[in-house]
Amino acid sequence: MLMKIKAPSLSATLKASTVAGLAAAVLATGVPYEVTRSYAEPVKVQAPNMPSFSGVVDAVSPAVVSVRVESRINPAADNDSGFSFDFNGRGFEDLPDDHPLKRFFRQFGQGQGQGPERNGPERHGDAQKDGKGRLRPVAQGSGFFISEDGYIVTNNHVVDDGAAFVVVMNDGTELDAKLIGKDPRTDLAVLKVDGKGRKFTYVTWADSDKAKVGDWVVAVGNPFGLGGTVTAGIVSARGRDIGSGPYDDYIQVDAPVNRGNSGGPTFNLNGEVVGINTAIFSPTGGSVGIAFAIPASTAKDVVADLMKDGKVSRGYLGVQIQPVSKDIADSLGLSEPHGALVVSAQDGTPGQKAGLKAGDVVTALNGEPVKDARELSRRIGSMQPGSKVDLSVWRSGKAQSISVELGTLPAEQQSASNDQGDSDQGQAPATDKALAALGLSVAPADDGKGLQITDIDPNSDAADKGIKAGETITSVNNQEVKKPEDIVRLVNQAKKDGRTRALFQIQSKEGSRFVALPIDQG
Repeated sequence: MLMKIKAPSLSATLKASTVAGLAAAVLATGVPYEVTRSYAEPVKVQAPNMPSFSGVVDAVSPAVVSVRVESRINPAADNDSGFSFDFNGRGFEDLPDDHPLKRFFRQFGQGQGQGPERNGPERHGDAQKDGKGRLRPVAQGSGFFISEDGYIVTNNHVVDDGAAFVVVMNDGTELDAKLIGKDPRTDLAVLKVDGKGRKFTYVTWADSDKAKVGDWVVAVGNPFGLGGTVTAGIVSARGRDIGSGPYDDYIQVDAPVNRGNSGGPTFNLNGEVVGINTAIFSPTGGSVGIAFAIPASTAKDVVADLMKDGKVSRGYLGVQIQPVSKDIADSLGLSEPHGALVVSAQDGTPGQKAGLKAGDVVTALNGEPVKDARELSRRIGSMQPGSKVDLSVWRSGKAQSISVELGTLPAEQQSASNDQGDSDQGQAPATDKALAALGLSVAPADDGKGLQITDIDPNSDAADKGIKAGETITSVNNQEVKKPEDIVRLVNQAKKDGRTRALFQIQSKEGSRFVALPIDQG
């Protein structure tokens, strides 16, 4: 006979061993099962239709390859003391103090005998040095064909410093490849194989902007050098910034990704590439369900440039920017914390020539709102040098428009040095009292450029926001300050204007930044 059952009644109708299996299945799917009961035969369960990725995998697998990188090893330099956390040459100590990944490293530590690749986000190519100074495999990663004539996409960190490259297809065929171009800023690279007339199975880009949190994805790659391996999961988050570079906009997925998956594709259920697997977050070196992929929307244009010219040319504005916090928005009279705050405009750059100044907030680019500093960097970087853009700028409580012709992003950007002098000059008692309300003691700098902070109240908002003795206040509310009384005057003016915060520009050896301090007391 046939009957329909639900989890609560299983224990009363079936044997315990059968109950455990069926209950787990029901709980996992939430769908009642159709069960055939027979006293002469074992129980047979007809499971409901479940999603299968086999169709997607069968279609895309021939396009996914393993990438073996070879290099000449210098025995004298082969100090194989382990790996280190690295994103395009940056260590974890270079991350901001409040970055979640830096807090993770502080918690678990590096140099505890596990090898740093076990301690957090990492590029996951396998390094193997033989120390003989000859051409030997030093890394393994993944990649995928994007054209029938043999162009392959992978990660820059997989092929970086490689002298020779071998591509292994899913049928075991090995082909020599040459490096067409690479882009460290987005960690992308393009290889090319000569199929001698052979047409390769290739895949296409998805519109990754349409990928939603919760969508199914399938990752295919070469974890630990095992060869073609398929894992599945969902999109866990969008727009992740993991501190790897100025264009961070990663898709986070929970499909298991491990070392060797780097450069491999993450597909949607239509077999289109949603992203390129690039980094994992793990205390053990293995997958813990947090992986990051470069969005197809970013990779598509970069790869096209690499295929065409072997390099990427990016638009250049030439300004240092930072996010607009709620406090900063309040201090500037902005209704919402959005846009990119200009910290400085470098001399001779397109931004400086167009009239951008420290304290300006770029709120829109060509009429489209700018969410934050990272978005402005990405959008400017995606434009061609020579492009003319219109910037909407918030300055001195008013909106205005500035037109800029973008330059070419330099290969290396130099940061200006900032000298700070000591001073023992005093200040008036009334001014002392007003500054004490802010938690600051200041004195004019010897070079006349701003006011050096001589002491700071450790219990003040200024201290909480990271301001330190020895740093220099160069402006308040975008107006230069040369004496302590200037700060008091500008803070009082902000109070009269109904502001609850004042915007301080702070100069340190690391550079310049803006900090909004409350002024509703004292």
